[in-house]
Amino acid sequence: MERKERVISKAAKAGSLESNDLMIMIEPSDKLDITLNSVVKEQYGDKILKAINEVLDEEGVTKANIVIEDKGALDFTIRARMRTAIERSQNEL
Repeated sequence: MERKERVISKAAKAGSLESNDLMIMIEPSDKLDITLNSVVKEQYGDKILKAINEVLDEEGVTKANIVIEDKGALDFTIRARMRTAIERSQNEL
């Protein structure tokens, strides 16, 4: 089953800058651009970006400007925060 593309309609954020969490900021763009700032980027940057990209694929997001400020969040937190940011970026009818 093919998932419909989701358009990012407005800027939104999810998360916090507390230890073991992350802040994800998302806004409309004409391309996909992801910036990752992390205290564990050297060790886990690839895994963080893999989790982010998997959620974007699952949610049908192909165009967005995303900035991630990570403070050591675990995989399930990364995925939940990304989904929340996407939901918050949708225009409600």
